[in-house]
Formats: sequence, structure tokens, C-alpha cells
Amino acid sequence: MNESAKFSGVAEIGNEGIKKHFQNIELWDPLFELVWNGFDAKADKVAVNFSEDEFESICSATVLDDGEGIDHTTLKETFGRFYDSSKKADPGQHGAHGRGRLAFHRLCRNASWYTRTRQGDAVIEIDAADIKSYTCVPLPAEEQRASVQVLSQGTLVELTNFTSNLPSVSSLVEKFSTEFGWFLAVRSSKSILVNGKTIEVPANDLTQKQIVVDSDSFDVQIIRWEDKPTSEKSYIYLMNGSGELVYKTLSTLNNKPNFFTSVCITSSWANQFASEESLFDPLAHTPASDVWKKLWRQLGVLTNAIYEDFLRKKADEVVQSYEDKGYFPLFQGLDDGEKAWRHAHARELVKQIYIADPQVFNNASKKQLKIIIRLLDRLAVSNENDALLEVINGALDLDDQSTKQLAEQLKRTSLENIVSTIEILQRRAVAVDKLRYVMNEHYREVLETPDLQLIIESNTWLFGPKYETLGAEEDTFTKITKKFRDEAMGQSAIDEEDVENLADLKGAQRQTDLFLARRIPATDSLGNQIYKCLIVEIKRPAVSLNKKHLRQLEDYADIIRGIPEFDADNMYFELVLVGRKISSADKYIKRELQSLSSKGENGLVSDGDPKMKLYVLNWYTLLNSFELTNSFMLEKLRLKRTEFDGLTKQELIKDLQEEH
Repeated sequence: MNESAKFSGVAEIGNEGIKKHFQNIELWDPLFELVWNGFDAKADKVAVNFSEDEFESICSATVLDDGEGIDHTTLKETFGRFYDSSKKADPGQHGAHGRGRLAFHRLCRNASWYTRTRQGDAVIEIDAADIKSYTCVPLPAEEQRASVQVLSQGTLVELTNFTSNLPSVSSLVEKFSTEFGWFLAVRSSKSILVNGKTIEVPANDLTQKQIVVDSDSFDVQIIRWEDKPTSEKSYIYLMNGSGELVYKTLSTLNNKPNFFTSVCITSSWANQFASEESLFDPLAHTPASDVWKKLWRQLGVLTNAIYEDFLRKKADEVVQSYEDKGYFPLFQGLDDGEKAWRHAHARELVKQIYIADPQVFNNASKKQLKIIIRLLDRLAVSNENDALLEVINGALDLDDQSTKQLAEQLKRTSLENIVSTIEILQRRAVAVDKLRYVMNEHYREVLETPDLQLIIESNTWLFGPKYETLGAEEDTFTKITKKFRDEAMGQSAIDEEDVENLADLKGAQRQTDLFLARRIPATDSLGNQIYKCLIVEIKRPAVSLNKKHLRQLEDYADIIRGIPEFDADNMYFELVLVGRKISSADKYIKRELQSLSSKGENGLVSDGDPKMKLYVLNWYTLLNSFELTNSFMLEKLRLKRTEFDGLTKQELIKDLQEEH
């Protein structure tokens, strides 16, 4: 060691001023900072090694990287600065404040940096007792640490004289994985070893997709982490054709609770990327480029679909956890059938509200959750307002006075909405019975126009709650959709393939198909204004649905995708094919329904395109779904089931065309 060449320096801040910045960090954070420093120095590999004493406690540590090393001739610009760094702005760098290297004092007393650069070898030392001061001694190559001698450049940091106890090595390996997992996933050429064990990317779900914008191709990887990375938010990373990170920006889903992602985009388009526009490089691609804006919109659709799928799965987990913790009521006093229905109904209600807004439950205490869940259950199925008091008493330990005050308050609660709901339900139950009778007894005689046309428009609730009100028909939208529908679905004549009973063929040839199209203003999961476009193709009742009809629907979907007017990012389509029944000989439709049954959407046969969903429903499924969904309420209402044998088709149709 050349002591005559030894020199020293002082950081531009006092000892206590430095240490106060590290009061709240974890003991292992200094190790993380040293590893990040290695990667900031363009290292491909960083090796961390721990030594233990006779008590199996960690007593020293080293961090070795193959980066560019520390230029000991310019230490004043690096070690002489605190909260001020000489590092150039680089989206791939972690450190930028010039303070991470000094975090070691939380762990030990002494730190030594053995480094090699093009300028030669040196050792830099800092004592935590005088942390603002450093000394540097140039080294002959033969006196350099052996692990550094084998490198053309790099740095070995030695931490000695430990003053704090680190957790076990196995525990540290897990912490390194959580801290650096996202980085290792984004930068596949980088690696970290802890005591010779390679740090693995932590558990995640990976979605890969190629997106083409104009003539440029982008390979997209969306990594959803099971656990939150400790050092990084949900970012979108853009890499050029060589895999170099050129830009990163926060994802629009960054603040979604329990949802953590890293989105990696690789494209040669990024070879000419600049983070902002410049007069010196007018051809550079920037975040203001049309291509980037289009890509961003498509990424939004893709990540939103992933988030919604995550929410559905998360909702199932949350509901089950509430079940395990006893948050749901016991339904004492009900028979087994009612108890099972109430329980399933309450679970589904909580699940749907969680999907709509997880924060409703995330920020609630145990007592609040019990109240919310039990109130929801009671309000959903009962018009006995006094029974709500049982809910509160079951969730909270109230004294007599509090119980009395709460009872008086509940008595003042209006039941108008509940009563109104019951009246609507009664009318709809009768309509379901009548329509079932029509489909059983008069289906050969029913005409789509004018019979079914008005029935459908007056009873869109049959397709589900979200179609309760479709609004008025838009002339332009309907004309365009019907024109292309006729091209896709209206050319083939009705023949024996379309009916199961040849006796139905003649009637089917006289009937026409029914078409309904609406464009409904709505909002997506992020609150953005969108259009939900519903297109319903109702086959004449005498026709049995089969593969031919589903393929026509698929062809129609392809045509819609190619219509410029419908290519807007804020337009989402649902195409619904409805028939009296699905052919008993058909396997194609049934296979598609079965393959997507886990999605929980009645009649879903295609959802590969996030902007286009296809459904196949038969009348009996629609009618049964209404009765199954409302079976408990229908039983409690004790509706009188009217026989319709004496009514003509005209009488039934006229009544069904009234709004229910």
C-alpha cells in the first residue's frame, strides 16, 4: 500500500446531519444500497457474502460487483457529496442522491471500498464514528483484493465490526428477492448471488402480448407480483431493441390496492427514443408521439382487463376470509333451504360490491365489516326494517341505551325503495310465466315483428340487471350495425339444418329474425367515459341454435372490428345471440359455453378480445336465471301462479308488450 499517496476528504455535511437521514431504515437496507450502487455502475453481476461467528451470527459482509468501479481521482465529486450526486439522469439508475453508500453505519462501524477502474486500483475507507470523512489510498495491482484482481474493473465493499444483528441468511435471501425481483425480471442479463445462491424472481403472474401500432411492433410483458416490491412502484418500462432501458413511467394502475405490476415493453421503435422533444433531435420518438399514445391506450385496455380479472379472484379470496372470520350472519331460525340461499346471496352481493370498489371493505374495521355485510343482507331480501336491529346487536356490544336509540333511528328508515322493488319483482315474475307459456305453446305462431319486437324492448331486464334501461334507439348506430349484420347473418335461407322438428320448418321460413342495437353511455373501472354497445340477434322461435348461427355471430364480430366508426378506444361491444333453444345435436356452442363457464358470465362464448364479448342464450336460460336469482323473494312473496291455458296468443302478447 502506497501510504505516501494517501489522501482524505470530508463530505459537505456534519456527522449527525448524515446519520439523521438513516434513522428509519431497516438493518438490511445498507446492503441493498450497496447492491444498487453496483448496478448503477453498470454491473451485470453482484455477489453478497456473509461470514458468521461461533454463535452463527453474521459478523461481516462483502458486496462484490463487476461494474465500472469508483474513480479515486474524482472522489470529491462522489464521496465528497451528500444528497447530491454526480450520476447523470438515467431511467435505469436507482441512486441519485449520493447518500446510499453511507447507510452502512446502521449496521457496522467500518466500510472499505476496494475498487479497480481504468485509472488504477485503490481502497477507500470510512469509519462510522467520523462518517463525514473518508480516506483513499491508491493500491499496486498485486495488493488489490484477490476477488477484484480477476476483474478488469469492479468494486468490493467490506463491512466489518458489526454493531447490529442481521436476520439469518435464509431470511435475507427472501428480502433480496422482494427488493430486486422486479429489477431482475426487467433486466434478465443481471444477477445477484447471496452466499453463492442466485436470487430468484419472486412469485408472479406473467401476461405476454405483441401489440402492433401502425407499422411498429411492441413485445409486452405484464408481470403482476403477488407481494409488493419494496423499492419500486408499478412502472411501465420501455426498452430498445438491445434490451436497454430508455424510459420508465408510472402505470395508470399504480395506486390500486394489493395490485402490483411491472410492464416491460421491448421494441426497435425505442432505438430513437428521447424522454422529451428536442430541437437537436427532431426525429426522436417521445412520449408525445402518436405511436406512444396509441400504444398507451392499448396498454390501458390490456392492464385493465388483467386488473378486473385480479379483482374477481381477489374478491373470492376476501369473501372466503370474511366467511372464515365469522363476518356473515348465521341465519338462525331459517330452514336449511332458505339458509343456504341467503348465505349464497350475501356472499355474491359482497363480492360484487368489492369488485366495484374494494376500498369499501379495505378501510373497514372488523366491527364495521360485520355491520356492512349484515345490513346488505337484510336490505337485499327483507322489508322488515325492525330486523336490522338484530344485525347491529349481532355485530356490536351495545348497552341498553345505545340499543334503544339505534332502534328508534332504524324505525325512521324509509322502506319505499324496498316496496317498489317487490312490486316490480311481482310484475316480472308474472311476465316470465307468460313468456314461458308462449315459448312452449305458441312458438310456431309468434312473429318477431310486431310480436317479439315490443316484448323485448319492454323487458330488457331479462338479459340481466345491467340492461334494465337501454334508452332510445339511435338511428345512425342502428342503421350501421344492421347493415353489416345483414351482410354477416342475413344471407342464408332457413333449411332443415336450422330446425330439430321438420314440422317447424314451414313456420320458421315465414318468421324473421329480430335485431336490437343500442349504444349505452357508461364508465369503466377507472371512471373513464365509454360506450357499451349492445347488439342482440334473436333467432325466430322455431329455429334451434347450432354451430352455423354462432359462426355467423363470429363473422359479424369480425366485421364490426373492421368498421372505422367502431374502432374508437372507448367503444366496447357485447353481441348476444338468443334463440328458443340450442339444438340437441349441437356440440360446438355447448363446448364454447363449457370452456368459459369459470368466468361466471351466463352464456359467454368468447372473450378473447377485451373490447368484444360474444354470448349465446336461450329463452329458457333467461327465464330460469330470473327465477333462480329471485327464488327466495318469489317464494316469500307467495305469488299466485296463474294458469294461462285459456288465453289466446294475442292476449298473452299484448300483455307482455307492457313494461314490467
